[in-house]
Amino acid sequence: MVANIAFIGPGVMAEAMIGGLIRQKLEEPQNLIAAGPRLERLEQLQKKYGIHVESDNAKAAKNAKIVVLSVKPQKLDKVLAGLRGAIAADALVVSIVAGAPIDKLMQGLNHPYIVRSMPNTPAQIGEGITVWTVSSAVSEEQKESARRLLSALGDEIYVEEENYLDMATALSGTGPAYVFLFMEAMVDAGVHLGFPRRIAEQLVAKTVRGSVDYYTKREDQVHLARLRNEVTSPGGTSAAALYYLEKAGFRTAISRAIWAAYERSRELGRDARAKPPENHAREE
Repeated sequence: MVANIAFIGPGVMAEAMIGGLIRQKLEEPQNLIAAGPRLERLEQLQKKYGIHVESDNAKAAKNAKIVVLSVKPQKLDKVLAGLRGAIAADALVVSIVAGAPIDKLMQGLNHPYIVRSMPNTPAQIGEGITVWTVSSAVSEEQKESARRLLSALGDEIYVEEENYLDMATALSGTGPAYVFLFMEAMVDAGVHLGFPRRIAEQLVAKTVRGSVDYYTKREDQVHLARLRNEVTSPGGTSAAALYYLEKAGFRTAISRAIWAAYERSRELGRDARAKPPENHAREE
């Protein structure tokens, strides 16, 4: 069985990419294959999208033009060992595994053509942002193939230096968690004021989405501080609220949280480099 793109690990991000490729007519279902040990999950994807499925990672990857690594980080060593020698010599390997550096992937697979990428949760509805980079052996043609593939998840940004991936992990990869926590706090505050939770949720969701659209869809791109000032009347409610947030260290807390995520991403990368490849058979 030959497919243009093989997904090793049929998780939510793999499904997001599969769905995006088919929805945007970038690939036909028969050109896609997903692999992993959970047969019920494979059957679910096959039924929903009409793609090929395979329980053996090596068989799925054989002869594929692009192999997407979409497994959990803790399973990566076993997966790399199972794929070593099974990937076509000219195939492109695209990793969306958090914290996995390019040199680890190259060594684990004994393969030179590697793309490392960091998508985020909104990719599941085609509204994500993915930061990506490549190994030195990757050609311009392969870069365009990677760009086309990652566009199925939403917007994409190519960077020359791999250290930007750790920054992207902290800012955009982990970013939805900060936004969801902020929204949750707003909803809880609305309930405390007396709103039914469903109304508070609706008000918060629409406020956050509308604010983002107001910033991104303006013809004149202005600094965020200017937009904040537009809704802050002297002595008004916004001024009172912002004063309290500043006094409580809101900016500092956000900055320190993102820095902590960045440091953790770097630690994971260092741990991955230090750990030698294991000799295991296939795993999802």
